[in-house]
Amino acid sequence: MQNNSVKKWTERLRFTHETASTRANMKEIVFIRKNIDKWKEIEKTADDPTSVSPDQMASNYTEVVADLSFAQTHYPDSKITTYLNVLASSIHNQIYTNKREKWKRIRTFFTEEMPRTMYESRPELLASFIIFVVSLAIGIISTIGNPDFPRAILGDYYVDMTLRNIENGVPMDVYNSDNEASMFVAIGYNNVWVDIITFVMGLFTAMGTGLIIFVNGVMVGCFTTFFAQHSLLMESSLSIWMHGTLEMSAMVVVGAAGIILGNGWMFPGTYSRAHSFRMAAKRGLKILICILPITLTAAYIESYITRHDEILNVVRAAFILACAAFIVWYFIIYPWMKCGRGRQTKNDFSVEENKV
Repeated sequence: MQNNSVKKWTERLRFTHETASTRANMKEIVFIRKNIDKWKEIEKTADDPTSVSPDQMASNYTEVVADLSFAQTHYPDSKITTYLNVLASSIHNQIYTNKREKWKRIRTFFTEEMPRTMYESRPELLASFIIFVVSLAIGIISTIGNPDFPRAILGDYYVDMTLRNIENGVPMDVYNSDNEASMFVAIGYNNVWVDIITFVMGLFTAMGTGLIIFVNGVMVGCFTTFFAQHSLLMESSLSIWMHGTLEMSAMVVVGAAGIILGNGWMFPGTYSRAHSFRMAAKRGLKILICILPITLTAAYIESYITRHDEILNVVRAAFILACAAFIVWYFIIYPWMKCGRGRQTKNDFSVEENKV
């Protein structure tokens, strides 16, 4: 009788233990399902700390540490506890590494973030370039077909002043009309403002940005053809494109940023419209920030160097080609080298791959 009673209590304890174990496992599954999406997103930021702000990185670290503490208390021997410990350590290292290497953040922006952003923005960059080329052709054709077209586009004052300079034998004297510092401030301010407007016009859909690119392309085509009609194509090109290569390239690249902004809220895809817009605005702002130094460099060249038409033609031509090569390399070739096929990296320690 006593043995039967002991056996009965032993079976009851075993059943109670198994039930408690099952409940614990169920709670762990619920815990994982509740947080797995959040952990995946945080894992991405641990792989790429430059993709989030320092405040967001700190917030992510706090979230992971809280989840790790809970897991250590309730599931100390679980794989999820090991995973969260690794994730927390990774974010901790990123935070304190970034504190020690503040200047590295600037370098990684231009060497890592921008190439990735431009690689993702290839369709928008191509669209911006096509708009510019088409508008350039329209400006050329319209000037050839209508002698008064330059006055409608460039204005009577500018055309009359340029004609006087041509008669006086100094066709590019417009770049010598003021002292270098004053020109740099005025041109730099104007060009930066145009870049910002080109980007912001994306708020009115990609067509808003496209219109800015189109107008500037027509002006460049008209301007170039106007000088060609006065047998000054070579001289004008060597002068204008010394700064124009960077300036117009910046226009096309920032045009891509504006198109990204417009498409972000017009075509949200599987995201909410607000979330899609935030992602597009962030990507576009990165491009705009990267372009501003190039725009200011173009303004410096226009103010201090373009005016020196005594520079040998071969030197000016080489300088223009160097500027063009830089633009093509940094915004097209380098992004492909960094992020092209077979070069994307991913974290080897993920929730799904380890079947946590």
